[in-house]
Amino acid sequence: MFYHKVDDEIHLKLLELRDAEQVFGLIDAGRSYLREWLPWVDASVSAEQTREFISMTLQQFASNHGFQAGITYQGQLAGVIGFHHVNWEHNQVSIGYWLGEDFQRRGIMTRACRAMVNIAFWEYGLHRIEIRAGVGNQKSRAIPERLGFTLEGVCRQVERHSSGYIDHAVYGLLAQEWKGRR
Repeated sequence: MFYHKVDDEIHLKLLELRDAEQVFGLIDAGRSYLREWLPWVDASVSAEQTREFISMTLQQFASNHGFQAGITYQGQLAGVIGFHHVNWEHNQVSIGYWLGEDFQRRGIMTRACRAMVNIAFWEYGLHRIEIRAGVGNQKSRAIPERLGFTLEGVCRQVERHSSGYIDHAVYGLLAQEWKGRR
């Protein structure tokens, strides 16, 4: 089981099947807000689908290829953060995240992401972390920028949304660049 205390307000907890209703509720409540940048939102139409997603992420965790964690803020589920597939051959991972609209502007995601960077480098021993965000998604892009990631480039029309394809800003951070920032 994965549980990580970030600070007195925030902790990260491995998503479990029993969390499906709560995760779906957060998605459903923020559907119009989340859909602007997350193409999977419109396809997420039931707690059962969320349960299937969580089941898949539990298999990911069991096979040591990453995990998805609920972000709890002052006892409430605020969002989700996780490692996409850990590439052990090249010692790298990408971090993905989303936060409910009511939890914005409190530094929650920056603190959660900082914790994930520490886990990737100090616990997993990885060499490189990548974060991608829609070029126009300034809130999401601000997180790797605050944490000292380097903007490495833009992948053109890499993600399909209902409104068309969007470009991704690609940020990278190396373990030696993070040294001493814990």
